[in-house]
Amino acid sequence: MFKTILFPTDGSPLSDQAANTAIAFAQLNQARLVAVSVVQPFPFSPMADGGIVLDASLYEQQMNESAQRAIEKIGEAARAANVPFEGVVASSPSPHEEIVNTAQAHQCDIILMASHGRKGLNKLFVGSETQKVLAHTHLPVMVLR
Repeated sequence: MFKTILFPTDGSPLSDQAANTAIAFAQLNQARLVAVSVVQPFPFSPMADGGIVLDASLYEQQMNESAQRAIEKIGEAARAANVPFEGVVASSPSPHEEIVNTAQAHQCDIILMASHGRKGLNKLFVGSETQKVLAHTHLPVMVLR
């Protein structure tokens, strides 16, 4: 039924658990798995007059390396399960937009993603990338907890 599955990951333990389900789902459907990890650009402007000057390039390098490790980990598990795999590391200030764009670019049939299960005010203030993906895609989205 599904030929290409998109699995967004942030490298968290919850995403790692959900990756196992995504790989099993891909096996069941004899589908290809595309994993994407979105790195958000450095969120602060360095201060020029006094204060601490943070190294944006070091931040972005470390975040890219972390995202690449998360993708490689899923790729190893997918290959061990004989699931065709492609990994994507992208940079965007808006992860949900990048997830939706990656799904379109790779002609995915479904998006499987973990929900971090935030509750109360934290959910309202932080926002949910899962909710944003649900609101901005026409594809079915399976939310894994």
